[in-house]
Amino acid sequence: MLTGASSCEVSSTPGAAAPSSSTAGTGGATTGATKPPAAGNPAAASAALEQLTVAAAGSMAGYSREKFTHWISQGDGCDTRDVVLKRDGKGVQADAECKITAGSWYSPYDDKTLTDPKALDIDHMVPLAAGWRSGASKWTDEQRKQFANDLTRPQLFAVSLQSNRSKGDQDPSTWKPPNKAYWCTYAQNWVTVKSFYKLTVTAAEKSALTDMLATCK
Repeated sequence: MLTGASSCEVSSTPGAAAPSSSTAGTGGATTGATKPPAAGNPAAASAALEQLTVAAAGSMAGYSREKFTHWISQGDGCDTRDVVLKRDGKGVQADAECKITAGSWYSPYDDKTLTDPKALDIDHMVPLAAGWRSGASKWTDEQRKQFANDLTRPQLFAVSLQSNRSKGDQDPSTWKPPNKAYWCTYAQNWVTVKSFYKLTVTAAEKSALTDMLATCK
């Protein structure tokens, strides 16, 4: 589906750097995560948004989901998807192979509670293709693997299959959660991820995020 949204790392030259290949997402080290990342404060997110480089979306040439290896092993027979389902659910049950068999999950995108693990997707807050268009095309495969399996930033969330498929690889300029009450948190999480990974934003994307942050109270 874990640090808060106020922990934005912003470069003086946003978009110029890529994540270190030695940080989270290499497997095993993140199994201790037991709860979703908490949203920070809107003011910090707004300030971080202003520091992001505004640029046109990059080319999709060469893109493949296989270049963002997921889901990787996180230890004890669990992969990243399993860890997120355990983290985000209540009363989660799993078999000896860590296959999730039961539980209850709240999907904040569409304000729904689900009890069937098969009705859930693990959403990348900043979709893989959106990351590619905004800077990840220049990363190594190891760095892209980190991005695709990041349990430390607010990048992975268990949500309804329908909402995740509706979102696809869109940014906030063309897709926002149907649940408007979640817009504030969604925008903070999006900015946190883009800031940490030093990805760019389009002008339309920045405008949409500004509008979403304006719903924070």
